[in-house]
Amino acid sequence: MGLAARLAALLALLALRAEDLLGAAAREDTFSALTCVARALAPERRLLGLLRRYLRGEEARLRDLTRFYDKVLSLHEDPAAPVANPLLAFTLIKRLQSDWRNVVHSLEASENIQALKDGYEKVEQDLPAFEDLEGAARALMRLQDVYMLNVKGLARGVFQRVTGSDVTDLYSPGRIFSLTADDCFQIGKVAYDMGDYYHAIPWLEEAVSLFRGSYGEWKTEDEASLEDALDHLAFACFQAGNVSCALSLSREFLLYSPENKRMARNVLKYERLLAESPHQAVAEAVIQRPRVPHLRTRDTYEGLCQTLGSQPIHYQIPSLYCSYETNSSPYLLLQPIRKEVIHLDPYVALYHDFVSDSEAQKIRELAEPWLQRSVVASGEKQLQVEYRISKSAWLKDTVDPMLVTLDHRIAALTGLDVQPPYAEYLQVVNYGIGGHYEPHFDHATSPSSPLYRMKSGNRVATFMIYLSSVEAGGATAFIYANFSVPVVKNAALFWWNLHRSGEGDGDTLHAGCPVLVGDKWVANKWIHEYGQEFRRPCSSNPED
Repeated sequence: MGLAARLAALLALLALRAEDLLGAAAREDTFSALTCVARALAPERRLLGLLRRYLRGEEARLRDLTRFYDKVLSLHEDPAAPVANPLLAFTLIKRLQSDWRNVVHSLEASENIQALKDGYEKVEQDLPAFEDLEGAARALMRLQDVYMLNVKGLARGVFQRVTGSDVTDLYSPGRIFSLTADDCFQIGKVAYDMGDYYHAIPWLEEAVSLFRGSYGEWKTEDEASLEDALDHLAFACFQAGNVSCALSLSREFLLYSPENKRMARNVLKYERLLAESPHQAVAEAVIQRPRVPHLRTRDTYEGLCQTLGSQPIHYQIPSLYCSYETNSSPYLLLQPIRKEVIHLDPYVALYHDFVSDSEAQKIRELAEPWLQRSVVASGEKQLQVEYRISKSAWLKDTVDPMLVTLDHRIAALTGLDVQPPYAEYLQVVNYGIGGHYEPHFDHATSPSSPLYRMKSGNRVATFMIYLSSVEAGGATAFIYANFSVPVVKNAALFWWNLHRSGEGDGDTLHAGCPVLVGDKWVANKWIHEYGQEFRRPCSSNPED
């Protein structure tokens, strides 16, 4: 093989390896965009087809075994079939010497299961990774926290906020889907493995309760058992300081598995601790929810998310109004946009029906093949973080003429120059399971921010288009301004990130609340300072 041929082969190998790595990375991030979660339905349908073929094969095999059983049983039940008959005697000898061996060592069962295993191995590369299971479990815990959801209710398939004796239904699904004991165990175990006993204990308690109710039943798909749940819950209680609970659960474990020496040693240890400190037997441990150092505004943020975007007092504020907006633009003269002023300081406006259903769908379709895990700026780097769960793609206006039309519409409505380099390409975002973006600024707060690489200054304004509706959650919360805006399909939200002096407006700290139920898509158009000098003149007044 010549040098050129070897080089071509090496490049091809590297390309294949890169595709494998990208494919693996995409699979590991399935949970971070709901469109990717929806794609996981396809391999499961293939697995259902494989299992259907396996079941049909097994049903045929079992029918044949039943036929053999009935034939032999009839010979034993018929008193008129003595072994004195040489034919019957021969068949008895043949059955015991040959037929039973063929039945017991039949290859049909192993061939059926091998076909199922081979089919699974072909599909396996398209299945979500273990990191997706962890991400999905953390998403449920996030929803549990932000919306104050009751774990028992979630396990039953209902979305209820429980505060004291008050129970509020946040969402009523058309079909109730309950979690199994194994489902609850896996969620609790993810928290347990992180040392997060605040979340681990209620999920493991629910798993123990459900396993107790179905003890003795065998489910092929379950990975855990009552003993597993008791084991993990006992240690979680001990770590949380509830020795009495840990002892009770450990003793229950030994009822089912009395030969377990490790658990027996734990029982002795807990008994000794309680004997040395009797007050621990009655003391009830209070577990504090883990603090998040970077989220100092957590209580305000979650309180705004819990309103689900409802603003009942807005109609009482006379300075807030609705109007048909043309911005003195001929482009909008015959088709003005319905404008709703949401807030004055910071100025936030919602433009209803800014895009049509077909335009929103087209943007989603254009972006979907290019979605990658969303990142945040950290100094000069771009990082994937737990406080932003989504996937995003950037669309140039050359991708489709409709995007050019969209840019013209944004420019006409805002009066700003939205052409590069004075604005960024359209960013399209799809949120994942419990997808969210915790409080952040859209404008750069550090001189080393990657935003300045465009050489067009900071982000002066944000124009965010809601490309879908959601059943619950997903509101945009402005933390310091203390209001939130619900997801309104096809509407666009606009606000200024900078004062006219060029300083960042601290009151624009905002967040994308976790999506409780639904598939949230948005498109962001970030407009920069340069190019807007005569469109939004500067001012020395820091309040302008």
